[in-house]
Formats: sequence, C-alpha cells, structure tokens
Amino acid sequence: MSAPARSDAVTRPGARKALQGIGQARTWLLAYPTIMLAVFFAVPFAIMVATSFFRRDPTAFYQPDFVLSNYARLATPLFVNHLVFSLSLAVMMAAISVCIAFPFTYLLTRMRLRSQTLWLVFLLSVLSLSEVIVAFSWSTLLSRTAGVSNLLVWLGLMSQPVSWSPGFGAVVMGYLYLTLPYTVLMLYPPLSRLDPELTEAAQTMGASPVKAFLSVVVPALRVPIMASLILVFVFTLGVYLIPQILGRPQHWTLSVLITDQAVFQANVPFAAALAVFLMATSLALIALTFILGRRRGRVAA
Repeated sequence: MSAPARSDAVTRPGARKALQGIGQARTWLLAYPTIMLAVFFAVPFAIMVATSFFRRDPTAFYQPDFVLSNYARLATPLFVNHLVFSLSLAVMMAAISVCIAFPFTYLLTRMRLRSQTLWLVFLLSVLSLSEVIVAFSWSTLLSRTAGVSNLLVWLGLMSQPVSWSPGFGAVVMGYLYLTLPYTVLMLYPPLSRLDPELTEAAQTMGASPVKAFLSVVVPALRVPIMASLILVFVFTLGVYLIPQILGRPQHWTLSVLITDQAVFQANVPFAAALAVFLMATSLALIALTFILGRRRGRVAA
C-alpha cells in the first residue's frame, strides 16, 4: 500500500474512532493510579497534616484548632536524639543491605537457572513471614534460655549462654532479615540483564575478577543501586516492631514513638506532627539523593 493509501485509511471514520478509543483507554489507565494515589495517600496525608495542628483534649481525645505546640515539642532533646538515631540507623541499614545483597545477587545471576529459581523461591518464602513473627523469632533466637548461645555452649565455643536481645545488634539482625530479600529481588532484574561480556573484556585487559566487578559492574548499575538504597532507607524508617521488640528504649525509632503517642498516650495530634515531620525529612533526603546522583552523572558524562 502506498503512502497516500495509508493516509486515507487513517483518515477514515472507523480508524479515527479506533484511535480515539485507544487514546481514551490510555487516559483512563493513567487516571486510575492517579485517583488511587489521591484517595489513599493525598487525602489521608492532608487529614494527618490538619490533625497535627489540633489541640489535645484529655477528656475529648482532641479538638480542632490551629496550634504550633505539637511541632514545638519536636525541638526537645529527646525527640531530636530519636530523629538522629532513626536517620542514622536507616542510612546504615541501607548501606549494609546493598553491600551484602549486591555481590550476592551478582553471584546468583551467574548460577544455573535451577539454582536461581530455588534461591528466589527461598527469598519469596522469607517475605511471606509477617514482621510480628520475624521480631519474636529473632527475640527467641537471641535470648539466653532458648537462643543460639546455648548451641555455642554445647559446641564448646562459649562458657555460658548469654542474651543478645534486647540490644542494638538484635535490632540490626532483625532489620537485615527484612531488608535483604527486598534488596536482592530489586537488584536481580538489572543484574540478570547485564552483559557478561563486559566483565570478560575487563579481565581480558588484565583486570582481576574483583577489580572488574568494582570498575565495570558497579558503575554500570549505579541507578539500581541508588534506587535500592532509597528503598531500604524508606522501608527502615517505617518499621516499628523490630526496634520495639528487639531493642531497648534508646534504640527506639520515630516510628515507635509515633505508635506510642497515638495508641498508648492518646496524643494523636502530636503523633500526627511526628509523622508529618518524619515524612518531610524522608522526602527531603530522597530529593537530595536524586539531585546529587544527577550531578555526579553529569560530571561523569
């Protein structure tokens, strides 16, 4: 068919209606997630922001008002220390998770397909466990009465059983158990699509396997690594059962304090102010990370 014939076919009424129908379908497909985001995120977040300015009333839960006392309490040393600890813990867990998951996932993609499938099924089975089960399971494993230390005593590696929970190490272990499967599953698609000839070419030019991995694989997957860091960072900030069960009060994050203020202290306005401040801080750090990533990309280019 010649070019005029194709243009005539496109200008036919039936073809125009079909194109309009496709355009309307695309519009509705794009509108659906936008509507869901507005209904289930924007509206509740707006209600939470409004509630953060309400006044607490011990006799009536809270009263609609516009006060800044809830945000003024955020400047107290107690909540500043918890904020610094929460952000530091989130950054540390993101770095540890990616440093462990990235080489593991790289080696996983070099295995046979059957072995990859078994490992992926295992990781998915780990994700099927709820946070409550994970927290109490690690609390039992790290306890003195029925924990791993009893096995080490039986093997002769320790003189007597000890309790590692609650403690900072127990919190880190609980977080790693939750974040590592997500990080591996997020890094698996880009690493599986990576051309193996890149590392082979680097080794042909004299680079060792480790140097080829650090100089070729890591820079090529800079964007997935950054996305994984952000994912683990945000995920860690939202977890509250792990630090509450496996940690001491000094190891509690802002998520634990938000739950404590809303549920146990019945101070919903202050809990809403904490939640708004935590979300704003997280979004600001994520935006800063994207800006720095773009600047480095431009400099490298």
